[in-house]
Amino acid sequence: MVTVAFNPGSELEEFAGSLADATRAPTTLVIVDNGTEHDIVDDIAGRYGARVIRPGANLGYGAAANLGAAEADEPWLVVANPDIAWTPGSLDVLLEAGGRHPGAGSLGPMVLNTDGTVYPSARAIPSLLHGLGHAVFVRWWPRNPWTQSYHRQQERVLFAEHPAGWLSGSCLLLRREAFDQVGGFDTDYFMFFEDVDLGDRLGKAGWQNVFVPSAEVVHDQGASWRQRPAAMIRAHHRSAERYLHRRYDGWHHTPLRRAISAGLRARLWWETREYAGHQGSVPP
Repeated sequence: MVTVAFNPGSELEEFAGSLADATRAPTTLVIVDNGTEHDIVDDIAGRYGARVIRPGANLGYGAAANLGAAEADEPWLVVANPDIAWTPGSLDVLLEAGGRHPGAGSLGPMVLNTDGTVYPSARAIPSLLHGLGHAVFVRWWPRNPWTQSYHRQQERVLFAEHPAGWLSGSCLLLRREAFDQVGGFDTDYFMFFEDVDLGDRLGKAGWQNVFVPSAEVVHDQGASWRQRPAAMIRAHHRSAERYLHRRYDGWHHTPLRRAISAGLRARLWWETREYAGHQGSVPP
């Protein structure tokens, strides 16, 4: 099991502590420490028997996850954020589902927010119209028709085990054969959209991304944003632009790529203004 840490707080202990009840199978926890403050990582690793890898720089999420994955050769690999908590038996449920779905390259649990609501963690690869409309307009026009249509697609199958276009990278069970076949995470994504890209490439390689709602984890999504919200906002928009540009990379898509960039930059401007309104100054 691989988790990527960057100057974590108490959430890392909850993650490591909850793992003991998540599975009956022997599990090796590898923490890839991208940060500069090591005390908490070293403490958790010592008390829970985890192995620590320090690349010496912040590699970003996908590259660090690949580094951790390279340290083992088991048939199943788990990549999970350090701000999730496993519910009892949840990893065993995922592993059992993997046995039922030999064509699954990745499997993901139901992801619950800390207030008990469900985060839509299994999604379709969005069409051009829905994806662009949702990405550009959701912040200042939340009920736009593209976002509503996209959300309805997720809600129809929210509680049923089914293949999806992609699964949230907050918690993934990955078949080693499939992960290696597609080359793991694309390291060009420093943060965000590496899960969308992985699900897309697994699907194109003939593997399924299977949502398993009978397995549940709780994700404290704010933990990764609290200390660096402005940087996270910028990283999200850069990755969205990279993904969409790659998806529509033909010469005849040049006007479309320019429109995508313009729309995302407008959204970034809007979000940083909104952030500044709450913080008192525009982030650098």
